[in-house]
Amino acid sequence: MQTQKTTTDPLRIAVIGGDGTGPEVVAEGLKILETVAARDGFAYELAEFDFGGDRYLRTGEVLPEGAVEELKQFDAIYLGAVGHPDVAPGILEKGLLLELRFQLDQYINLRPVKLLPGVETPLAGKGPEDIDFVVVRENTEDLYCGVGGFLKKGTADEVASQTALYSRKGCERCIRWAFEYTQRRNNPRGKMLTLVAKTNVLTYGHDLWWRTFQDVAAEYPDVKADYNHVDACCMWMVKNPEYYDVIVTTNMFGDIITDLGGMLQGGMGVAAGGNINPETGGTSMYEPMGGSAPKYTGQGVINPIAAINAMAMLLDQAGYSQSAGSIDRAVARVTGEKMQSQSAGKMGYSTSEVGDLVIAALG
Repeated sequence: MQTQKTTTDPLRIAVIGGDGTGPEVVAEGLKILETVAARDGFAYELAEFDFGGDRYLRTGEVLPEGAVEELKQFDAIYLGAVGHPDVAPGILEKGLLLELRFQLDQYINLRPVKLLPGVETPLAGKGPEDIDFVVVRENTEDLYCGVGGFLKKGTADEVASQTALYSRKGCERCIRWAFEYTQRRNNPRGKMLTLVAKTNVLTYGHDLWWRTFQDVAAEYPDVKADYNHVDACCMWMVKNPEYYDVIVTTNMFGDIITDLGGMLQGGMGVAAGGNINPETGGTSMYEPMGGSAPKYTGQGVINPIAAINAMAMLLDQAGYSQSAGSIDRAVARVTGEKMQSQSAGKMGYSTSEVGDLVIAALG
């Protein structure tokens, strides 16, 4: 059931356009926000931040002192993209994306995998009724904690280590959130949460995940508790994507299978994600998953659908589910009836024209 938050307090959003085509797609998402806010009668406030590659090249800092504390004052962050051709890989990703996820305790990464009408999937014989599931990825532990190091680096005897860390608290809060999300999702095919791990090989950390999953599952008898090894999951996502309702998984495995899911739903041009702190007063971050695509910067050919979907996710998690649902339906009309392709330069419309089509479909 879709609900709509009623409050006189404005929804406070920090906007980070970022690099490359990020500001172009963010502009379209903000157009949609302006339209639904005026129609549905809620207030919002925006504040723009110039974090990204250009700022780093200019100042030598990714996030200035006090930036995280300032961002904590917002309800949500709307991010365009991070990635600059003149900045070495890892600097922006670790210094901005991972830093915000950890410092803001965004312990849920939410990635819907939904094939929209009119969007091509590489899976023969599969349509929108077959590809409609969600991946809940733990977002603050695992190999991404950065525990490890080198011994005798640069020599023939070099040794490198990278340690995955898992805590009972980290596992439980992610798994519990996933069960509650599965209940709310109310899939007509039945409520099922699938744990994806590798318990037959990763017999310490993933045993903790398995035991925690079983303990929490006992509190949700209306949700079927399911399990896949990660390699089996990759096979079944391709062969029978209709099997899945909601998947919950570790940080590393979630990073991998959500990119596979993005391809199943037609590419990164339509895939959106949320880095969520579900706690009261927490600040979450929403973004399109397609990257900065610097070769298309300024050409007006990049696909904004993923950024618009990210705005719908932001509104849904902020309590404006009716507004979010109307955006979802408008996007489905545009992809199904108007757009020729989801590929950059092949959409049949410019970036801003696609945003205008979604606004027209909103009515």
